Amino acid sequence: MRQIADLGRDSAVKLKGVLFDLDDTLLDGGRLSEPAYSALFRLRETGLILIAVTGRPSGWGEILALQWPVQGFVTENGSVALINIAGKISVIDEVDAVTRKDRRQRLLDLAAEMSKVFSELVPANDIALRRGDFTFDVGEYRQVSNDVVSKAMEFARLRGAVTLRSSVHLHISFDGSDKASGSLRVLSRHFGFDVTDARRLFAFVGDSENDETGFAAFQTSVAVANLRGHPTISPQFITRAERGLGFAEFAERLVELRR
Repeated sequence: MRQIADLGRDSAVKLKGVLFDLDDTLLDGGRLSEPAYSALFRLRETGLILIAVTGRPSGWGEILALQWPVQGFVTENGSVALINIAGKISVIDEVDAVTRKDRRQRLLDLAAEMSKVFSELVPANDIALRRGDFTFDVGEYRQVSNDVVSKAMEFARLRGAVTLRSSVHLHISFDGSDKASGSLRVLSRHFGFDVTDARRLFAFVGDSENDETGFAAFQTSVAVANLRGHPTISPQFITRAERGLGFAEFAERLVELRR
């Protein structure tokens, strides 16, 4: 990985937008700092499309897509997108309502089973705002050992679920999306980008294991300094600062090059 200061002008100028994670990328322990929030405005002022790509719930996206200087949110690790169209939110679910209802019940049944087997697992406090996945708190308000999380992930996979771990949550789902596929679906269907072109025209910024598909899919990929885990394909660049300050560092470099 190279330092973000090595990002070149040609790479910066060609970009049409930035996809970015929330927890421990834009946010600091769940808090949005002034430098990170200001960075969104500076990026938007250069004409970039901004889309948050997060494991956080779709209910968050419905509110924040109206309040923040962004065009939309891809939530629940790619399953549900919220697009701001002239001040109104359009909800894009990858499956129809009947399938979603069936998957939701299967998720609740699996989560109940996992809670009985792994007493350390406690549901995250945002369950009611979710459509496509179920989350356990493993690092936000309580700490769960890596051994327990690994065993729980294997337990869920054996029952047909997809599992992902972020810096704060263990996610289980019966959807097939991830951050990269969910982002590319939105960029293609709702912003009109060819999927191949989108991979080189959008930067992806993240910090964690569930950002791995984004690092692999997008030509300009950036990690903030607190990158955790060992992605199969490393991000192209890394910031010196961590979390929100790292995102602001990336934004400052990008804006400088695009002036």
